[in-house]
Amino acid sequence: MSVKQTIQGKAFEYACLVSLYNQLIATQQEVVIENNNAYHTAKNCFNIIENQQNLLLGAEAAVRIILRLEPQLENPLNNKPLYLSIQADARGMVGDVRDLLCIRQQNQWEIGISCKHNHSAVKHSRLSSTIDFGDRWFNIPCSQSYFNAINPLFDELNDMTAKGMLWRNIRNKEDRFYVPLLMAFVAELQNLDIANPRQIPARLITYLLGINDFYKVIAIDNRRVTQIQAFSMYGTLNRPAGRNRPQVRIPQLQMPNIFHDISFKPRSKNTIIITCDHGWAISMRIHNARTKVEPSLKFDVKLVGIPPGLYTHHEPW
Repeated sequence: MSVKQTIQGKAFEYACLVSLYNQLIATQQEVVIENNNAYHTAKNCFNIIENQQNLLLGAEAAVRIILRLEPQLENPLNNKPLYLSIQADARGMVGDVRDLLCIRQQNQWEIGISCKHNHSAVKHSRLSSTIDFGDRWFNIPCSQSYFNAINPLFDELNDMTAKGMLWRNIRNKEDRFYVPLLMAFVAELQNLDIANPRQIPARLITYLLGINDFYKVIAIDNRRVTQIQAFSMYGTLNRPAGRNRPQVRIPQLQMPNIFHDISFKPRSKNTIIITCDHGWAISMRIHNARTKVEPSLKFDVKLVGIPPGLYTHHEPW
């Protein structure tokens, strides 16, 4: 992700926080913003961008919908104050993809929001000769045959790195590196699935989407709309506040158990599509993230298929 995209993303996190705060203090309840480093980083990013108004409009659209889904935000009962917190990026390393938290400590209630600006990508991961993706993603180590297949590729990249070579000067990089690496990755994913039946698909979704339920909000500037999705895998979203019920009920999503297909995207040498049961499908595009050659490659991951029960709303602004 470019520096500009990172700044825009952080600025949108701040816009969502401010929009929530302004809406909720109007209900005459105590709302406390956690004064941490992540908050100041997001605020500083917001202060230096030019499109502040668009970010605020996109955030306000998201808040309008989330308030209809989460009555505990506006109805504290005896659970005061409401804490708002922006999370550090490091939380993503331990399986928490939420950027913004809303917490009531008295009854241990919280919801999280993942804030995206003009993109819907999920987790970015790398492959290298020293990364055991099976252990890191699924807590099940990869086989030695996988490393035997990929090590010669990364040994060659190591030599190129030492010479200061640039990716644009490598001929046929897809056939030389992307295709064989993806073939080894797919083979290992299938082997892990065979050895651990009905476990790997769900663990893959948990790795990509995290260990917590969350709302994903995506502000799309050129359409002047915000998309809100409710990823309720564990049933913690959409709870009532006493007698106050959500205006819309959100179903709990079924996690996948089966890989129906893992294969290259048609006419592509850098992207595989993983198709699972219950409507889940994942696109994984491998690419070099930098100009100079380095001994690792990065995945750009997107959900291209979602369960039919996933709550999705588009709110114009």
